[in-house]
Amino acid sequence: MYHIKVNQGTIYDVELDSKGITLNNELKDISFASLGNNQYHILLNQKSYNVELVSINHENKTASLKVNNRIYDCEIKDQFDDLLQSLGLDNLNAKKINDIKAPMPGLVLKVLVTEGQEFKKGDNLLVLEAMKMENILKSPTDGVVKSIKIKPGDKVDKNEVLILLA
Repeated sequence: MYHIKVNQGTIYDVELDSKGITLNNELKDISFASLGNNQYHILLNQKSYNVELVSINHENKTASLKVNNRIYDCEIKDQFDDLLQSLGLDNLNAKKINDIKAPMPGLVLKVLVTEGQEFKKGDNLLVLEAMKMENILKSPTDGVVKSIKIKPGDKVDKNEVLILLA
């Protein structure tokens, strides 16, 4: 059984077995054909749908689908996710990151955050020049800047701590 949350709202229970597809405990009359390039044609209860798999993230168990030109963001959980959640073990993959280190030796060009500043995963933290190229270091997680150990103009070595996180 899968639990699929669509657009942060409605949750659908989906079960696939030898009888077919059951949606919210109701067996559905469904057929589909692959059109290639992550596109499908689906017939559900004699209604036609054009579906495209826009993106999928296996790690986060999310997907974006375009159904008849409308985007739906889906979060997918299976029975193992439910079991881990009931045991309180559902956040084991979340890594606690305490610092940002230099991925290579280089020269700090810009520091884009300040101490005490909150940031989100993917936010730009600083610009490091290495081998005549500017590299923007992005945050691997959400967090707060505890302290900044470098300033523009500093030369840094690989794995040197640049920013401490709270």
